[in-house]
Amino acid sequence: MSNKGIGKQRRLVEFKDGCRYGKFGKTKAYELIAQQRIRAYKMGGKTMIDLDSVDEFHASLPRVESRTS
Repeated sequence: MSNKGIGKQRRLVEFKDGCRYGKFGKTKAYELIAQQRIRAYKMGGKTMIDLDSVDEFHASLPRVESRTS
């Protein structure tokens, strides 16, 4: 049996706080969840966003290279 993930707590926050943290709106958040780019979970009646997945999403974005004329 694998010990992967044992002892690691998820950083879950309410939906609106996850959007604020990720600097995107609710429409974009639902889009990213549907594309499985960020993870979300249901806790009772609330949608919780995994902040580690938001960090992973941001890290995966392409870097903008500056152009010099």
